[in-house]
Order: sequence, then structure tokens, then C-alpha cells
Amino acid sequence: MTPAHLFTLESPLGPLHLALVAGRLVALTFTPQERARILQRHGIAAGAARDPARREVEARLTAYFAGELEALEPLPVALAGTPFQRAVWQALRAIPPGTTESYGHLAARLGRPRACRAVGRAVGANPVSLVLPCHRVVGRAGGLVGFGGGLARKRWLLAHEGVLDPAGSTVLRVDQGLESATDVAFVGGQQRARPRRLEPMEDQQRRRHLAACGSKRPFHRLG
Repeated sequence: MTPAHLFTLESPLGPLHLALVAGRLVALTFTPQERARILQRHGIAAGAARDPARREVEARLTAYFAGELEALEPLPVALAGTPFQRAVWQALRAIPPGTTESYGHLAARLGRPRACRAVGRAVGANPVSLVLPCHRVVGRAGGLVGFGGGLARKRWLLAHEGVLDPAGSTVLRVDQGLESATDVAFVGGQQRARPRRLEPMEDQQRRRHLAACGSKRPFHRLG
């Protein structure tokens, strides 16, 4: 079995339980039991020596909670799952801080507009919370709906990122400032585009060109 370095980091959300394999995150959960399930599912065992990447992971998580909302974006991950799950997880990473996306928009962006439930299940199986920001996926009308870490944590995260209404019950600006779902495609099992904030004078040709470039964030298939 692949050995992993396990560690725990205190946070405003409570303890975070992490696992690193060769410098890449393979798990970030809110309970040690969930981390253990992820590792077992993918044939990963505890026992690796301290990973040199741990210091950067801890520093970037601390920076994120201090208000540097983009601090987690450079962290590399290594994920095991079906091609569809990995495509959904990669798409999660493409949702910028301060933005939320509905399940329907996410499904359409992946070229599977009728697969909202399958997308929802994949989102719910996300093994690396926060870094793959499943908390930014919400109901069409802005409802918080589900979150593996519990709705209280999801509410805290969205308030921290400035997209929760004052009452703390509805997300603001759902699907706003994101690339149109009709301008991107799910091709050959790979996410070809990422949502981004649109430039006011950007024309259609430039949008389509940039949509084909894909995300450059570090993403590695495990196994």
C-alpha cells in the first residue's frame, strides 16, 4: 500500500485531518474516521515519515483562515476516483473565492446538464475539503443544502468568503461572474475550461479561446 504522512491542524472549524503522499494532499477531512475511510478506499496506509510539504500546507491553511482566500490554490493534490469523479473534483477547484456555483450550472459546465444528482454525489465524495472547495456549490436559489463537514461549517466558510447574506441562510451571487455553462465542454474525461470572472469588454472569440486553455492548477491522478 502507498504510505501517507498523517497530521492534524487546528482551525476555526475545529481540527482538520490531513494526509500527504509524496508532497500531494490526498485527504483533508473534519474527522479522523472520514480520513481513514478515504485512505482505505484507495489503498493508502499511514506510516510515512514527515512529509516536507507539510509546512507549506499548514502555512497556506493558516493564511486562508486569516483572510488570504486564494492561499490554497497552489496546493497540489493527488486523487483516486472514477474519471467522472475526478472531473467533478477538478471543476470544484476552478470555482474562485467569492463565487458560488449551483449544482445545475456545474453539471452543465461538465457537459452533463441532466446529471445533477450524479454531480451532487461526486461533490459529496470530495476527499480534499477546502482545497477542492465543495462548500462553494449551492442550491440554485442560494440554499446551503448539504456539506460533508456540516452546514454550520459551510455557513462559516461562505461568510468568511463574503458570499452569505446577513441572515446567514442564503448565498449571494449564485452563478454570477462565472463562464457561461454553454461555452465549456466535458471532453474525453477531462475538464477543458474553468469558470472565471469575466472582463467587461471581452468578446466571444476571446472567451472561447480562453475556455479551451484549461486550468493550470496542480492536479495529479493517484494510482
